[in-house]
Amino acid sequence: MNIVVLDAATLAGADLSPLANFGTVTTYEHTVDEQIASRIQDANVIVSNKVQLNERHFAQAPQLKLICVAATGTNNIDLAAARTAGIAVTNVAGYSTPSVVQHTFTLLGNLMTNIHRYAEDCRNGAWQQSPMFCRLDHTITEIANKRFVIVGYGNLGQAVANVAKAFGAHVIVAERPNSKEVRRGRMAFEEALKVADIVSIHCPLTPQTENVFNADTLALLPKHAILINTARGGIVDEAALAKALSDKQLAAAGVDVLSTEPAQPDNPLIQYQGDNLLLTPHTAWASKESIDRLIAGIADNIDSYLNGGQTNRVI
Repeated sequence: MNIVVLDAATLAGADLSPLANFGTVTTYEHTVDEQIASRIQDANVIVSNKVQLNERHFAQAPQLKLICVAATGTNNIDLAAARTAGIAVTNVAGYSTPSVVQHTFTLLGNLMTNIHRYAEDCRNGAWQQSPMFCRLDHTITEIANKRFVIVGYGNLGQAVANVAKAFGAHVIVAERPNSKEVRRGRMAFEEALKVADIVSIHCPLTPQTENVFNADTLALLPKHAILINTARGGIVDEAALAKALSDKQLAAAGVDVLSTEPAQPDNPLIQYQGDNLLLTPHTAWASKESIDRLIAGIADNIDSYLNGGQTNRVI
């Protein structure tokens, strides 16, 4: 069996030997569109994280039987065309939950304790010049007793809620935006924003959630609120967020995802220079342990397919 990994660089040099149990593995660090045809023409299995694959590519790979998406989202695959071509598609869900939870609270903790500002002060010699034993130039606040609003209450949102509760926060689960009913144990989306001290986003990007955090909804947040987005960039209107941060309409934000990735130089959050924004390059998912679980999941998917199973089958 010929297994082709199209964007191995997204796996951070991890050990791919579990895949070799099923055949010959050919890896490419990066693959652009014009390289796809020659690289997949003899493939039985394709492993792809973000490389776009569609009907044209399927016609160029007559031996292709299985596409293993090295992620949870499958928007890079034309699923309808794959179904028509008789090609199975799998993903891996849940592998990155501990990593994303950790990253969420790393961003939040840095912002609430102003670690990044104090670290910069130390590098600039401020502590050395202090008239007392410490520096207290930047406000430090606690997660305990804060109203912690979670937008998106799937497995990841629930895991974040558990950690927030361990910190002593009061967790509020926001109802879906524009929902006509509020389920038991939830609060209407706009009402939740109005009382939030912290908002953490964990919902998928859909037509209903695209830019749901915009100038109007950001204006509902109290001025002391902190927004964390480790979900998808398109959920937040980036220009509106940059303006809210600049105008001090929002205290701070921690962002790991942008609407276009890799980041573009003209993105409003890339251009923003204020120290009330922490921006990381879509690394919340990428702990070593997370990537190891991802590869193990891909191997399980291949094994299941070969044995007639349906593990993580999307189609």
